[in-house]
Amino acid sequence: MTKLTVNPYHPSAPTPGNLLDSGMRKISMERRLRRFFYLATNPDVMLKTTMVAVVLAVAVLGIAYNGRLFAWFEALRDRYLAFRILLIAAQALAIVAAAAFVWRVVLFWKYRPAAACPDALLPVCTVIVPAYNEGRGVLETLRSVVANDYPAAKLQVIGVDDGSKDDTWEWLKIAARELKGRVEVYRLPVNRGKRHALYAGFMRARGEVVVTVDSDSVLETATLRRLVSPFVHDRRIGGVAGNVRVHNLSDGLIPRMLDVSFLYSFDFMRSTQSMVNTVMCTPGALAAYRTDVVLKVLDEWMKQTFCGRPANIGEDRAITNLILREGYHVTFQQDAVVYTKVPAGYRGLCRMFIRWARSNVRETIAMCRFTFKRFRTTPVLGARINLLLSILPMTVGPVMLLATVGLLLSMPVMFGAKLLLGSAIAAAAPAALFAWRRRSSDALLAVAYSWFWLFALSWINVYSLVTAHRNGWLTRQLAPEPAAPQTAPQRPLVAGPMLEKVAV
Repeated sequence: MTKLTVNPYHPSAPTPGNLLDSGMRKISMERRLRRFFYLATNPDVMLKTTMVAVVLAVAVLGIAYNGRLFAWFEALRDRYLAFRILLIAAQALAIVAAAAFVWRVVLFWKYRPAAACPDALLPVCTVIVPAYNEGRGVLETLRSVVANDYPAAKLQVIGVDDGSKDDTWEWLKIAARELKGRVEVYRLPVNRGKRHALYAGFMRARGEVVVTVDSDSVLETATLRRLVSPFVHDRRIGGVAGNVRVHNLSDGLIPRMLDVSFLYSFDFMRSTQSMVNTVMCTPGALAAYRTDVVLKVLDEWMKQTFCGRPANIGEDRAITNLILREGYHVTFQQDAVVYTKVPAGYRGLCRMFIRWARSNVRETIAMCRFTFKRFRTTPVLGARINLLLSILPMTVGPVMLLATVGLLLSMPVMFGAKLLLGSAIAAAAPAALFAWRRRSSDALLAVAYSWFWLFALSWINVYSLVTAHRNGWLTRQLAPEPAAPQTAPQRPLVAGPMLEKVAV
């Protein structure tokens, strides 16, 4: 029998089955249109689509001008000896960079984090949280520390207010009452710098391992266990670097770009440094040290100077150098994760990078004093290679930057297209790593960050090189947090010669 497809009462009307099909097609079309308009008006999609289009346009321009650019380079090379030397230096640097990248890829592929230890093997651990003008944020940090999967009987938590000008001390007192018996809080009478706040914590530490956590950071639940476990596996380890990720991704494009950059800096770069037992910087946001090793170098660390002035920046890189110099290994624990807040604006970002770059100059000089000696019994070749690779941007980098600016001003379209294309190619590795690890299209932001760094941040290294003698934290302003409840502490404060402490 053939299926009836025409209504006998209305020969021209569709059957109910055909009406259903027509309605479904109409709904499907509406959904497609809705999705199209959503994608067309979504800022994130528009940004990434624009980036892909710009990369393609730059690639076309680079190919189109390739012949003319090379001809121009050859003419300059034949005419000017200085340009010939510059080209040779650039080619040599490119070869060194390629070889270093291949070496690091091999190390990265071999890296594995240390296995987490059971409760019985974990040592007593002291966590120090220094705070300055952090406001309510310090409470969230301390909550995340106490909530960690670490035996409470083996965990000491210390919060230190470095003479904040806002209500940080009120929030620390609230934390001491809320987390009663789990947190000790102290207050320096005046602001003396993060190094002094950490020193106050180090001097009160009872643990075999001491962990430092920034007051604008939040730990994952298993972070402390994973961070401390390498000390149990290897007595030669004196310091462990945690894995820092960005907490305030919703604050704008800069934090999202930094999230891509941080993943490459930690998951790739520090894992390769860990394979040669010489992580060059344990981050202030999350790091762990053997207490007895810290006590050996504590006085020297506190009295550190640069150009005759007391050093009040780069305390994390400085203590890493001292631990390495003592012959201990410093490694990276990839699965010990902390989420930290980063600047969301350009000015704040510049201040942060200037502070880091100045510290890098100072501590690279300090590291040169012992790295080329026999400072430990285990192999040191990898440490020396990484140090030499870090010196190149500081020494050759400024010359290359000036040459780049000159070429860009001379031939803005031809050389500019090549420069953008080269930066995009250089960003391929961070983008691929982020896409692989996070399965996110934010990997495309690696290209945006490379261009942003090139045109808006590349001056920082040169500026920091000539101002390395200057001190100043630069980024700690008054925290824009709501005022803490003005309630009196449940017990009176106990005053001391240096610190104010809450008794709970």
